[in-house]
Amino acid sequence: MNLSGTLNAFKVLLNPGLCLPHYKVSTFNDIPVPLSTAFKHGEKEVDIRAVILDKDNCFAIPHQDEIHPPYREKFQELRKAYPGFRLVIVSNTAGTRDDVGHAKAEILEKNTGVQVLRHNTKKPGCGDDIMKFLRAQKDVDITSPNEVAIIGDRLFTDIMMANMMGSYGVWIKDGIPGQKGFVRSLSVTRADANNS
Repeated sequence: MNLSGTLNAFKVLLNPGLCLPHYKVSTFNDIPVPLSTAFKHGEKEVDIRAVILDKDNCFAIPHQDEIHPPYREKFQELRKAYPGFRLVIVSNTAGTRDDVGHAKAEILEKNTGVQVLRHNTKKPGCGDDIMKFLRAQKDVDITSPNEVAIIGDRLFTDIMMANMMGSYGVWIKDGIPGQKGFVRSLSVTRADANNS
């Protein structure tokens, strides 16, 4: 049960724009690197200094703790552009209270070479945990949430969290082919209806 998601769903009733992404791609391989290029606003340059990655249906098949083979090259490109703690995985499975002894987080870190955030509150409510973690890292010079991009496949968790934080949200619309669940399909259908 994602209590954070349930409670924060009421915010969407008051502000539906919380679920609107700043940038949309079809799959993980379509993410532009560096991410700052995705968010140009006229003359104003956007400076993305850290990237938060969702796992399931983004770079990994759900319930698998490794990079989906077709996305390995893009994953390494992101690691190179955002080294060390500038690239962090934030999942609603690995690294949460449901992850006993953080065993899933440790396996995911071993398989990806990327830190998995340990957090008690699930997305979209863990924005403070993310910012606290990033600000504590000496190799990450973060002064504001608008220097962070959140990449995920769910509008009501990943993208909503990005908007609640004041960060940039990148929505992976199609995820991994053949891996759409009911909730994901619902959010895709609603977003497509809003864009038409």
